[in-house]
Amino acid sequence: MRRTFSTLERGDEAETAPEGGTVDPLRTTFEFELPRGYVAPDGSVHRQGTMRLATARDELVPLTDDRVRENGAYLTVVLLARVIERIGDVVDVHPGVIENLFASDLAFLQDLYRRVNAEGHARAAVACPHCGEGFAVDLAGGGQGGS
Repeated sequence: MRRTFSTLERGDEAETAPEGGTVDPLRTTFEFELPRGYVAPDGSVHRQGTMRLATARDELVPLTDDRVRENGAYLTVVLLARVIERIGDVVDVHPGVIENLFASDLAFLQDLYRRVNAEGHARAAVACPHCGEGFAVDLAGGGQGGS
């Protein structure tokens, strides 16, 4: 099973910092590939998608939703429906779409949401245990050996 996560850049050039250095451009949209995929009503399976960073409003508005008031666990469904821009060809991602995801896909998206919004990215700096050379690892998996 291959799950990928990468960023879509809004521009190719980095911003210039006041001290003359460069600052990475703000990435607000992230691509993903679901472990199983969303099965649309017509039977087609959609795996690739995009999620944008959440705003304060995205986290506040679901709290007024009656479904969330009745069942706090529904918060995840409403919140993900607000920040997922597309899953495959499906661009109208609403709570009904999220409700019909497989549990493994929902867990994947919850984890992705947490990483990109709470921690800022899904990469970690690590060092090779044999040679000590440092490199970045995509925590969402991806290439060979990824989860």
